[in-house]
Amino acid sequence: MGTSVQVSPLCGVYNENPLSYLVSIDGFNFLLDCGWNDLFDPSLLEPLSRVASTVDAVLLSHPDTLHLGALPYAMKQLGLSAPVYATEPVHRLGLLTMYDQYLSRKQVSDFDLFTLDDIDSAFQNVIRLTFSQNYHLSGKGEGIVIAPHVAGHMLGGSIWKITKDGEEVVYAVDYNHRKERHLNGTVLQSFVRPAVLITDAYNALYTNQTQSHHRDTEFLDTISKHLEVGEMLLPHWSQRSFSFPIYFLTYVSSSTIDYVKSFLEWMSDSISKSFETSRDNAFLLRHVTLLINKTDLDNAPPGPKVVLASMASLEAGFARDIFVEWANDPRNLVLFTETGQFGTLARMLQSAPPPKFVKVTMSKRVPLSGEELIAYEEEQNRLKREEALRASLVKEEETKVSHGPDDNSSEPMVIDTKTTHDVVGSHGPAYKDILIDGFVPPSSSVAPMFPFYDNTADWDEYGEVINPDDYVIKDEDMDRGAMHAGGDVDGRLDEATASLMLDTRPSKVISNELIVTVSCSLVKMDYEGRSDGRSIKSTIAHVSPLKLVLVHATAEATEHLKQHCLNSICPHVYGPKIEETIDVTSDLCAYKVQLSEKLMSNVIFKKLGDSEVAWVDSEVGKTESEKRCLQPMASAAAPHKPVLVGDLKMQDFKQFLASKGVQVEFAGGGALRCGEYVTLRKVGPTGQKGGASGPQQILIEGPLCEDYYKIRDYLYSQFYLL
Repeated sequence: MGTSVQVSPLCGVYNENPLSYLVSIDGFNFLLDCGWNDLFDPSLLEPLSRVASTVDAVLLSHPDTLHLGALPYAMKQLGLSAPVYATEPVHRLGLLTMYDQYLSRKQVSDFDLFTLDDIDSAFQNVIRLTFSQNYHLSGKGEGIVIAPHVAGHMLGGSIWKITKDGEEVVYAVDYNHRKERHLNGTVLQSFVRPAVLITDAYNALYTNQTQSHHRDTEFLDTISKHLEVGEMLLPHWSQRSFSFPIYFLTYVSSSTIDYVKSFLEWMSDSISKSFETSRDNAFLLRHVTLLINKTDLDNAPPGPKVVLASMASLEAGFARDIFVEWANDPRNLVLFTETGQFGTLARMLQSAPPPKFVKVTMSKRVPLSGEELIAYEEEQNRLKREEALRASLVKEEETKVSHGPDDNSSEPMVIDTKTTHDVVGSHGPAYKDILIDGFVPPSSSVAPMFPFYDNTADWDEYGEVINPDDYVIKDEDMDRGAMHAGGDVDGRLDEATASLMLDTRPSKVISNELIVTVSCSLVKMDYEGRSDGRSIKSTIAHVSPLKLVLVHATAEATEHLKQHCLNSICPHVYGPKIEETIDVTSDLCAYKVQLSEKLMSNVIFKKLGDSEVAWVDSEVGKTESEKRCLQPMASAAAPHKPVLVGDLKMQDFKQFLASKGVQVEFAGGGALRCGEYVTLRKVGPTGQKGGASGPQQILIEGPLCEDYYKIRDYLYSQFYLL
C-alpha cells in the first residue's frame, strides 16, 4: 500500500464554522489551520481539545480569525505545543489580527479567553517559510516534506503541499484563480494528480457574473454617490480631485500598513515591477489617514467621509460602534465587502430583505471613580500585602533550607505574629514592643537582630565573578521593547496602541441594550477574493486528484460539489462529518529500489525545470544484501514510443509565440489561433473539451504549410522528448 493518510475534521464541515482539520500521514499528525470565529464560542473547540496534545505540527493557511484565531487559546488551555509553520505575512498579519481582536473585546468586556502574552507566546516561535520552499521535517516526521504555495486569497495566504515517499497531499482552501490588483492568482492548477486533495466547497453554488473592472466601477460609483449627496480608492480620489477624507480605523492600523508596505515581494507581479522601476509603493496611502481610536474620528472635521473599520462581522470593534451611530441616517452607506460570519450582526443585515430594526447590546469600559475606586484600591492593597507576606515566608523557608540551622541558636523557632515580647540580651536591658516574627534571637546576641547570612560569592583580581548569561538580552525581551517603542516595521505596534495596551487604570464595563433603526443604505459587494463555483469545478478537474475530501461549506454546497465530482472528475469523493476519521490511503503500491551503478552509467538525463528526467529500460533484481535494485536488461529492450514530458499552459504558449513574432489570439472554446491557418486546442483523452481526468492531448489543425511546421516545432520545444 501507499503512504497511510487519515483525515478527521475538528471544525468547519457541512457548515461555515472556522477551519480546523487533523490529518495523519504515517502516524505524523498535522493540524491544518486552527480557526475560531468572531463569537469566540469555546464549544467549537471541544473536538480540538481532545486531540491537541497529539498534534505534531500546525500549518496555517491565512492570517484571519477563521484560520488561526484559536491558536493562542489552544496553546494556553488545550495543550497544543507543536511547532507552527506559516509564511511571513501570515505570521505577522495574523499576530496583528489577534491583537486587534483582543483589544476590541477588552474595551467592551472582561475578555479572559487569552491575553496579549498568550498571543505573543503562540506566535513567537512560528517557523516562517517562503512560497515553494521545501521544508524537510525531522524526528518523527522524517521523510515528510512540506511547502506553502500561492493561494491568491489573502496576502501570504497559502495552499500546503505535503509529500511523503513521492505521494502528495494538498490542502487548498479559500483560493482565488484570478489575478487581483495586489495578488497573483493561485498555483493550484500546477499540481496534477495528487494522492489526496483537501479543498473547500464554500462557493460551489455561487457564480460570479461580474467582471472585476465592472465590480470596481460599481463600488466606486456607490461610494461617490453617497459622498456627493451627503488602495483602489486612491487613484479614484486623484482622478476626481475629491477632498472627502478616507480613514482607516483599527487598533493596529499603523502597524498593519507598515508591515504591508514591506511585503511587496509577496504581492502581484505588477506591484513588484512598479516598485522596481519607479520605487512607487502602492501602500503609501497618500489619501488615507490612519486612526487607532474612535475619539480621533469623532474629532475629525464634519462632512462626508469614508471609514474603513474593523471588524467585518460587526460583533465588536470600531465597525460596530460606527454602525450604531450612523445606521439611522438615510444619507449614510454601510458597504460590506464579504459575507458576514454565520450568526453575526453583519450576516443579519445582509439578509434579504434587511431588517428595519435591530437590537444590539453596546458596552464600553470606563475608569472607576469615587467610592468604587477607593474600594478597588483598598482591595488591591490588601492583596499585595498578603502576597508580600506569602513571598517573604517562602523565601525565608528556602533560605533556611539552603543554609541549614543556626548553630548558635539553642532554642527552637517560635512564630508569633500577634503578640509582642520583652527580649533581654545577655549584655543589656530589655527591649520592649519588638515583634517576634518567625524567630527567637540567639542568647549570644547583644540585641535582637534578624537572621543574616553572608554572601559567599567568588572573587578574583577584578572583583566579584559574574555569570555572563545573567546579562544577555533575550529575543522576547527585545520584541517587547520594540513593541513599546513602536513606529517601524520591526516593532509590533505603534506607540499609541502600545500605550492603550499598557493602560492599567482601574475600570469597569457598563452595558445597555439599544433598538437601532436601520435607515442607512446596506450594500454587499464581492471582494472576498475566492474562486466561484464554476472555477472551483474547473480547477479540481484540472488537478484531477486520486481522492478528494470536501470541507468548509454548507451542507447544500458540499453535496452539490460532491455529486458533480463523483459524476465527472473523481470516483473517490468524501464529505466527512466532525470527528469522523476517513482513510484516504492511496491504492497505489510504492517500493524503494536501488539503481545499480552499471545501469546508471548508461542513462542520459535531460533537464526538466529543477529536475532531471531520463527513460530507463531495466529489470528488477536484488543486491547482495537482498534489497531490490534495478539492473540493466539481459537482452536488448524493444524500442519505445516517444514520450513528451511537460505541462503546456495555453496562455504561456501564446506569450511565447508572440515573442517569436507570430500573430496569435484566443478563439472560441479556448483554442489558440496562430497566424492565418493554424489552430491549437487542448482535448481530453476521449476527445472531450474541458479537461477530463487523465492525460490531455494538443491538436494542431491546419494545412501542411510553412506556418504549420514552424508552429509544431515551437510546440515541441515546450516539451522534453524521451
